[in-house]
Amino acid sequence: MKKYIHDFKIITNRRVNDEYFVLSLSGNQQLPEIKPGQFVQVRVDNAPNTFLRRPISVYDVNYEKNILCLLIQIVGEGTRILSGLKKGEILNLVYPLGNSFSLPDGEKALIIGGGVGVAPLMLLGRWLKEQKKEPVFLFGFRNSGLLVDIDLFAGFGKVHIATDDGSTGEKGLVTQHSFLRKVSGDISMVYTCGPDVMMKAVALWAEKKDIPCEASLENTMACGFGACLCCARKTIHGNLNVCTDGPVFNSKELVW
Repeated sequence: MKKYIHDFKIITNRRVNDEYFVLSLSGNQQLPEIKPGQFVQVRVDNAPNTFLRRPISVYDVNYEKNILCLLIQIVGEGTRILSGLKKGEILNLVYPLGNSFSLPDGEKALIIGGGVGVAPLMLLGRWLKEQKKEPVFLFGFRNSGLLVDIDLFAGFGKVHIATDDGSTGEKGLVTQHSFLRKVSGDISMVYTCGPDVMMKAVALWAEKKDIPCEASLENTMACGFGACLCCARKTIHGNLNVCTDGPVFNSKELVW
């Protein structure tokens, strides 16, 4: 797939909660096809200590309005600077990068995300709905104050929530949610993105249930093109680059 380097104008910078914000971007060029699971490399300007681009999952795309959205968590200087961008300011992206999620064989799919791992799952839910599939979401957050756009996700499918403190949904880890104990043979695919420990638990659960599972990894990426090798991940096929061979992998191919 062809890659592009383009300037985008900030349309809105929407603060979701204390840690997360969504940038809506539009460029002079028509957006190419961007598949669920793909990401962009963002150049952070006016950041003396931020030398490398930041990899950010594509949160959503509106082709009719030519708008691309990024959900970003504030974790350091680079993302803090991005959180302060104003309407009309310019952001340079390399995109679209990486591979994508695949379509399930059956009608119903389970999407499990934790924290900022929900970032690639909005576009996935939209895509599945457009393909006449039935996505079901299961999300885990530390507390109710960190929930991300649950009403928007609910537009594509049923949403189940777990929080560490029980302030919303069930108390505990997302992998301990009662919904997982009720899953029967109607789920034909599991998709997951979030902390490694969560994805490993999801992958083991899916394997026991004999359900195919795809995991979107969040390794640190410097270049996005497979040149620097800093995002290499151990798999049954040897070390693979998350930026080019992923970020989406069949969970059975990963060495956890």
